[in-house]
Amino acid sequence: MIVEQYFEDYEIGFSRRTMGRTITETDIVLHAGQTGDFFPHHMDAEWCETQDFKQRVAHGTLILSVAVGMTATTINPHAMSYGYDKVRFVKPVFINDTITVEAKITEKRDHPKRTTHGIVSELVTVTKQTGETVLACEHIYLVAKRPA
Repeated sequence: MIVEQYFEDYEIGFSRRTMGRTITETDIVLHAGQTGDFFPHHMDAEWCETQDFKQRVAHGTLILSVAVGMTATTINPHAMSYGYDKVRFVKPVFINDTITVEAKITEKRDHPKRTTHGIVSELVTVTKQTGETVLACEHIYLVAKRPA
């Protein structure tokens, strides 16, 4: 779906929440293959039984990638992702945990060099079925201002 929004249309405090998505063993194996991260924390069930968590842990970068995809539900031709800051993997996500994502606009500011654009920041919070926050970051958008 295409939703056209200019910088002026974004409101601080607006939030959106996704449906849940269960993280599977297949997700972890595919992510390991795509990234080359085959650390035993993610891949070796026997070894993990000797560690604190007693089970395999999903890659933090997997959870970030899935969360980003979960929030990408509309296309805005006037905005694009400018990057992610302050990414924190707060708690582990295990196989069969279900995550949901909330994205809340926290800041708007003029772009320091592009007078035709502004920057919109949103706090992205990923929780799992227990209610625990597992990941948090700031997503930054570059958004065109409404033409004069």
